[in-house]
Amino acid sequence: MTRLERSRALRWLCTLASIVALAVILFPVYAIVVGSFESTETLFSGTFYWLPHAATLNNYRTVLGGGSANTQATVTGSQAGNIFTSLVVGFGTVVLALVVAVPAAYALSKYRLRVTVVLVSSLLVAQIVPSIVLATSLFVVFHWIHLVNTYPALILADGTYAIPFAILVLRAFFFSLPNDLMSAARVDGASEWQTFRLIILPLARSAVITVAIFAFLAGWGDFIFALTILNGSGIQPVTLGIFNYLGNYSTDWGAVMAAAGIAMVPAALMLVVAQRYIASGLSAGSVKG
Repeated sequence: MTRLERSRALRWLCTLASIVALAVILFPVYAIVVGSFESTETLFSGTFYWLPHAATLNNYRTVLGGGSANTQATVTGSQAGNIFTSLVVGFGTVVLALVVAVPAAYALSKYRLRVTVVLVSSLLVAQIVPSIVLATSLFVVFHWIHLVNTYPALILADGTYAIPFAILVLRAFFFSLPNDLMSAARVDGASEWQTFRLIILPLARSAVITVAIFAFLAGWGDFIFALTILNGSGIQPVTLGIFNYLGNYSTDWGAVMAAAGIAMVPAALMLVVAQRYIASGLSAGSVKG
């Protein structure tokens, strides 16, 4: 086998492996979409249908609060309201993460601070602490300051994961920017704030959009913090809306699938629209120069 043939065979093998991996990853999404159009009885009939069998929209009517007199629907309310709550929490987490992370990452990358190593190490540790540990501690703190069952509490809790990740990604990008850019701006009379706002931020657009997307997903898909901090309140994100369909004695699996399918749509649309920024933002800082 020639070198060209080996290269072509390797390329086809990598393509096949990628397709198999993609199929494995997307199969749960496919199963959710198909299951959302099935009744619970059909889902547990013992037969797997690749396409909806006896398709029905009753699950979506139940989830959206539009029709079926399902007892679980009275418990969960309308999933449309839950989606609005998750959007508020998601965008609130984005604002909090960017306001804190962008200037912090810039300072940690461009200024020599004695505590830089300690701060960066603390951020890495914050990424590996189990969320249930943080949720328990934050619940006690929020109880003391009367923030339990509020939007700010949930946004602050989700920010404990979004902010460290955002700082680490943005810091790597800011390291890749040559210091000559800042020096030239200062020579031209620009202040530190003008340099940061007019030069650094436009160059960091891809990295900022990347961390904004991941911060939104942290708030949108959070379950542990929501379950702990929103203890019996009227505020209910989409993740708790799905969880509430899981009863102690019976579960409306069709409604669970429909709620999960609806919950995927906003996040999927955001990822599709911003995918090119995410690709460039995650690779930012890998090559300096």
